[in-house]
Amino acid sequence: MFKQLFSNSLGATALCTSRLFDNETFYGSFVKDLGHASHSIYIESPFITRKRMDMILPIFKQARRRGVQFTVNSRPPSEHDGKYISQAYESVQDMQSIGITVLYTVRHHRKIAIIDDEILWEGSLNILSQSDSCELMRRSVSSSLVRQMKEYIKCNN
Repeated sequence: MFKQLFSNSLGATALCTSRLFDNETFYGSFVKDLGHASHSIYIESPFITRKRMDMILPIFKQARRRGVQFTVNSRPPSEHDGKYISQAYESVQDMQSIGITVLYTVRHHRKIAIIDDEILWEGSLNILSQSDSCELMRRSVSSSLVRQMKEYIKCNN
């Protein structure tokens, strides 16, 4: 049965280098990954809040200063609720001002990060807005899993 489950192009070993994180442990490890990024960061987060951006934007700036190519895919700010609309617009402007490419996908809800085509974060945590919810994220180190995810979401970055 194990052979049947993993008899695709990835092979069984591609799924063996992963670890789970919760909303308490995620950002410490994620920020370390961002700090070690050498060529590319791709983040999908449906929502953006000022509080989370104030924490993470300085790390984004450091990555951009190192020449890391950076893309964020989110919902359009108009799809945020109430006061979060202006926070999303403001945060997008901040990211664009440092050279981050910001894409919009209507009704977007994926929570993914890909770093250097080697590290894949995926789960339920909104990376650019998480505040007080109970979430989880899986960190996998696998160029095969990254390639599969990029093909699945049609990401050319």
